[in-house]
Amino acid sequence: MKLRRVVVTGLGAITPLGNNVPDVWDALLKGVSSAAPITRFDASKFKSQFACEVKGYDPKDHFERKEVRKYDLYAQYAMVSSEEAIRDSNLDLEKIDLDRAGVVWGSGIGGLDTFLAEITNYAKGDGTPRFNPFFIPKMIADIAAGHISIKYGFRGPNFTTTSACASSANSIIDSFNYIRLNKADIFVTGGSEAAVNPAGIGGFNAMHAISVRNDDPKTASRPFDKDRDGFVLGEGGGALVLEELEHAKRRGAKIYAEVVGGGLSADAHHITSPHPEGVGARNVMQYALEDAGLMPGDVDHINTHGTSTPLGDIAEPKAIVSLFGDHAYEISINSTKSMMGHLLGAAGAAESIATILAIKNNIVPPTINHFNLDPDIDPKLDFTFNKAKKRELNIALSNTFGFGGHNASLVFKKFTE
Repeated sequence: MKLRRVVVTGLGAITPLGNNVPDVWDALLKGVSSAAPITRFDASKFKSQFACEVKGYDPKDHFERKEVRKYDLYAQYAMVSSEEAIRDSNLDLEKIDLDRAGVVWGSGIGGLDTFLAEITNYAKGDGTPRFNPFFIPKMIADIAAGHISIKYGFRGPNFTTTSACASSANSIIDSFNYIRLNKADIFVTGGSEAAVNPAGIGGFNAMHAISVRNDDPKTASRPFDKDRDGFVLGEGGGALVLEELEHAKRRGAKIYAEVVGGGLSADAHHITSPHPEGVGARNVMQYALEDAGLMPGDVDHINTHGTSTPLGDIAEPKAIVSLFGDHAYEISINSTKSMMGHLLGAAGAAESIATILAIKNNIVPPTINHFNLDPDIDPKLDFTFNKAKKRELNIALSNTFGFGGHNASLVFKKFTE
């Protein structure tokens, strides 16, 4: 069968860099770090006392008081970012077939805030079970997709992808596939996460996964730098409206970019560490390009997973050089995690938005906080260190890799008729 073309017609975001897409994009181009001391709870006894928190957010600005009680923070971020994306797409819900409109949402953890609060309250009590009736529906990782579909009446495919930090990239790939296979015409897709709490910080501290640079949080996320010491935990949500091309054209929608491929692979190596030679990372980029019908030499830009971890930041550049050969040195590479931190299950969506806007505006946001080159990383690669770079961009990849060895790569293309 002939595969249908899929385009991006709406974007929405709430991240540590800004609570809407224009503010996020502006901060990315300026090279702003969103890392700061934690305000959500007293972190003075934790090894890491800082994070990339969403700032200036008040749920009462978006929800009725009764609604707030029903939504975990991760679901609130899903609702806020999807609302912006739908508004940005100029969708008229009375003029589309709601049976062919779906939601695929990604979250690696789901309602961790709710789970922590309910279990803490129980542990402090006398053993009498007193749980909030919304405990389970607030906590489960699939509920955000349900809330979005209920709000807008979307009756098409509806589910959640969970693959750790690759979750929302998986959700975008699934949505892309459903549309091009003619199973639906439109999707709201993306992901959200809200794990900046004692359990999130404490758990990642116990794994030695996050930075402990408490004396200088703003420079703590330093992908590919010799002195990196782990990622900086972030939070938020990112949403995309994906649409079949002819459906979008009939309603006169603006088009940001085209989704042309998606790849999935597994490292099959370790629960948290990447394959040291980047085998899974190389494979997933190759699969994504093959799916798009493109060659390695067609790629202009890669938004890397680039978490600022000692092992991951070595494996991914190895994979890039292995797959792209000499062309690797012509690609503008970056890591937007250097600015917004690691949004876990929401990372793929937030970074896809950055990649799409890079293509649309022909500018690559920087990888900030680079001070010393790591001798184990190829010095000829262009990591767009510390300053945005203007250049013509037609094809770009966005990579996300998750605990468990889950890898996802998306291919976006500048839209042309």
